Amino acid sequence: MVQIVVKMKNVDVCPEWLLIELQGRLESRHECQLAGNFIGDLHFNKQGIPIFIIGHHILYGKVHNLDKPFIVMMKQRGQESSDSLEMETDQLKDSQSQGAQSTEQLDKTHYVVNAIIKRKLVFKTRPKPIITNVPKKVF
Repeated sequence: MVQIVVKMKNVDVCPEWLLIELQGRLESRHECQLAGNFIGDLHFNKQGIPIFIIGHHILYGKVHNLDKPFIVMMKQRGQESSDSLEMETDQLKDSQSQGAQSTEQLDKTHYVVNAIIKRKLVFKTRPKPIITNVPKKVF
């Protein structure tokens, strides 16, 4: 049996993230990865409609609740004592049977919940160009 240990940083204050769903795909001019880079500005108007501005384009979207929420977890490897509430592994039982102390520090892998995703922003329509007022006559 496989057991995965999941812990909450702070049960009372778990941040809520939003999932963004776009039609099509985003491409960079410079053939670089978009992960970790600035993509655009996300705003909400007075009615709660999300507005996403990417470069010289604007997208209008809707907020949808997810049927099943997602959690965002981070894998961590650390030292924990064997007397925690986690299930003992066969290695732990073998080491204890060989005379090892029960408080020995063991290398444990666990996951920490960073955020919960309950809603998503859906941008179905094609982006519209942002056009400023240009004077028709130049003097």
